[in-house]
Amino acid sequence: MTEIDYQAQHKKRLSWMPWLYFSLKPKHLAWAKPWQDAIQQLLSQLETIHIGEHCFIAPQAQLFAEPGRDISMGNQCMIGADVFMHGPITLGNEVAINHGCSLDGGRNGIKIGAQTRIANNVTIYAFNHGMSPDTPIYKQPATSKGVVIGQDVWIGAQAGIVDGVTIGDHAVVGMGSIVTKDVADYAIVAGNPARVIGDRRNK
Repeated sequence: MTEIDYQAQHKKRLSWMPWLYFSLKPKHLAWAKPWQDAIQQLLSQLETIHIGEHCFIAPQAQLFAEPGRDISMGNQCMIGADVFMHGPITLGNEVAINHGCSLDGGRNGIKIGAQTRIANNVTIYAFNHGMSPDTPIYKQPATSKGVVIGQDVWIGAQAGIVDGVTIGDHAVVGMGSIVTKDVADYAIVAGNPARVIGDRRNK
């Protein structure tokens, strides 16, 4: 009878639900921490990535950071499975990026404040294409203003954030929203394009 590989299933579960890594029992942490250490050490050797203490990065995540396009993570960050990240990107402490998200920092970067939560399949692109009607799109130069997301922000699943947007501290972005304009501190926004529907201080 073939022995069941429970550890492989545990690794898969952690990759898709990375918050579980931070509540592992010592007997599971005994194999999970060396597994994570090896993943993060290899990434740091291959790419210009700076990883804080006690982070989790799913092996299925794709992180690319050429010199000058660094990815920097604070402590206790978590990156889920099938995440794509291309620097420059800076994450504060305890930032969570869940499975299927796509982040590209363009030239001017993405900055995400501490304790921000980004749900699955969110897209954040800090660049755009020129759209002159007289030139094919693929021949036009890209522009980049950068994206800034504050601290303690919650971005709902399948939301999109376009280049040039700043989202204030403690804001909430509803599921499936497309954020095209700045969002104030504590604002709750939703829709396409996103508009203010509430304030966290009134909840």
